[in-house]
Amino acid sequence: MTYMPRIDRRRFVVGAAAAGGGLALGLDIPFGGPNVIRAADGSPEVNAWVVIRPDDTIVIRIARSEMGQGTLTGLAQLVAEELECDWAKVVTEYPTPGQNVARNRVWGSQFTAGSRGVRESNEYVRKAGATARAMLIQAAADQWKVPATECSATKSVITHKPSGRTTSYGKVAEAAAKIEPPKDVALKDPKDWTIAGKPLKRLDTLPKLTGAHVYGLDVKLPGMLCAAIKDSPVFGGKLASFDAGKIQGMKGVKHVVKVGESAVAVVADTWWQANSALDALPITWDEGPNAKVSSASIAEFLKSGLDAEQAFVGNESGNAKQAIANAAKKVEAVYSYPYQHHATMEPMNTTVLYTADRCEAWVPTQVAEAALASVSEASGLPIAKCDVHKLPLGGGFGRRTAHDFVQQAVTIAKQIPGTPVKLVWSREEDMTHGRYHPVTQAKMVGAFDANNNLTALHMRISGQSILSFVNPQNLQNGKDPFVFQGLNPGGAEGAFGYTIPNLLIDHAMRNPHIPPHFWRGVNNNHNAIYLECFMDELAHAAGQDPLEFRRKLMGNHPKHLAVLNAVAEQIGWGKPAPQGVYRGLAQHMGYGSYVAAAAEVSVTGNKVKIHRIVGATNPGHAVNPAQIDRQVAGSFVYGLSALFLGECTVKDGRIEQTNFHDYNVMRIAEMPKVESIIMPSGDFWGGVGEPTIFVAAPAVLNAIFAATGKRLRTFPLKNEGISFA
Repeated sequence: MTYMPRIDRRRFVVGAAAAGGGLALGLDIPFGGPNVIRAADGSPEVNAWVVIRPDDTIVIRIARSEMGQGTLTGLAQLVAEELECDWAKVVTEYPTPGQNVARNRVWGSQFTAGSRGVRESNEYVRKAGATARAMLIQAAADQWKVPATECSATKSVITHKPSGRTTSYGKVAEAAAKIEPPKDVALKDPKDWTIAGKPLKRLDTLPKLTGAHVYGLDVKLPGMLCAAIKDSPVFGGKLASFDAGKIQGMKGVKHVVKVGESAVAVVADTWWQANSALDALPITWDEGPNAKVSSASIAEFLKSGLDAEQAFVGNESGNAKQAIANAAKKVEAVYSYPYQHHATMEPMNTTVLYTADRCEAWVPTQVAEAALASVSEASGLPIAKCDVHKLPLGGGFGRRTAHDFVQQAVTIAKQIPGTPVKLVWSREEDMTHGRYHPVTQAKMVGAFDANNNLTALHMRISGQSILSFVNPQNLQNGKDPFVFQGLNPGGAEGAFGYTIPNLLIDHAMRNPHIPPHFWRGVNNNHNAIYLECFMDELAHAAGQDPLEFRRKLMGNHPKHLAVLNAVAEQIGWGKPAPQGVYRGLAQHMGYGSYVAAAAEVSVTGNKVKIHRIVGATNPGHAVNPAQIDRQVAGSFVYGLSALFLGECTVKDGRIEQTNFHDYNVMRIAEMPKVESIIMPSGDFWGGVGEPTIFVAAPAVLNAIFAATGKRLRTFPLKNEGISFA
């Protein structure tokens, strides 16, 4: 494994050592022992997670991907906390998925999505740090010939308390690497944390500022060529023909190759040459029957599911249909949510070096092991002859859990063996060949008795199943459990936050040909809008305050209620708002965390000014409060951009939006003041990167209703003529 030096990224060249070298691996005991495993620079590996150099530099291995969410720093904090090392001397590096497989997955999962980076791996990374600390202390005690119990460690210095003797981690690391690791180690109580739980600066900020951070677009290999690609503009279409002779004489063009059954690529000396030639290439497509599909036909398809007999039940208690039929009063509303693109700043890209007996790829990926599997499949080589060098991501949001672009890159490189090829999608290719936030509609029906008590709720979702497209083998008797995110009857992932006597939440699956995928927040985003806006509708129909209405239904859900109460108190709910300013609120649970938001808005004509949003989150534990604060604000940017502006439409079977001129995002001047309330209860581990995105939109929508008396149920709001002030 090679540590990336801090050099200018525009001049960065991955040398032969990085291409073929790295950590000398085998199936050695992963947590230490007499056979010392060494990093590429010869430094001893105390265990799989910790390498210590003679100068006391602490190298912490990070298995999860970093895409701006702060997981790299958070995981390093957890290891460093138990290691008792000097935080100022910590650096990080990624193990490759090939190394992970070769060592029996010693680093565990490399999956980085669903806000799982810290919450899934916190225990074993802390144990890695604690184990390494114990081995280092034991090594020092052995040298001093004293009991290890008489020694302690702080900031990479080991002290023998009775004599006052000290030594550093770097001086005993070699000996520590040979010690049998303890079978069990005690973890620190979070109240005693000095590194974890603190708002430390991110480890990756400085290299980003200096340009040392190497993204996929920056990778260069000796003799590398660049590729641009065009896939069928209609999903499911095929490549009929192309005339390579028309562009063979263009400057820099080296190859024109077919990629699978539906795409063609041009390979040239530079990417601009490749893309320019590709634009000039005569191509004929067989678009197939999907070319007849439009946004209107998809909407009609989904509408048919709102009253369909067949549906998968996600949450049910009592008899909602009967209670609605017998209700003194019934309230009904239909909502809809569009396709949306991940819109990562860095378009999809992969660099591949293929030979007959080895295939390596440099990939910005959220799931390194899945990228490795894609390389193996596309190259036809076994896993042992492939590897992936994981790079920082210029945005992920779930898109880079799919690896269609990796398979394309390998397919191209395989046709030019021995020559490194970097495939970069144009922005237009990226926008029109994404994997999209699923399109859905929801019919909401609530029932009241004569005393305005809510007696029943039926929530019928009609729309796409992500799992049907991504992993159909994981459907549960045909049902996609991801559809019901935040609506489950219980559990630690995303429980419904209200107690209603008669409840039915079901899903009529309708799968158009546009591929859906996990998109930051996923189904929680529209589920929270549907539920929390309709709860507001029900409150007003009952003539009750929206907060008090919710509170009556949340007595059995104290953690949901706690975050809702926190934002209500901070926003000043129940107290007069400034003149012309109106308030709305929402709550939800997802990815193991409890979140709520309260918004203040004013409306002038069709212009909405969001003055302030208060967001509360209970993630159980707060590893880096400063980073959580940034994630809350960042998620509101993503959520509000989606609410006001985000939509991918379909015409003639293809996505119409091609760049940021027609797929817009909110600007800095449109961003409200964000106030974060971080309230970890300490009894569980929840996610941070996604949860607060759920509640931004419904809180603002409910505030807009308070200001205008008009309910908005179709999105984005630009289609209603509504924009940011």
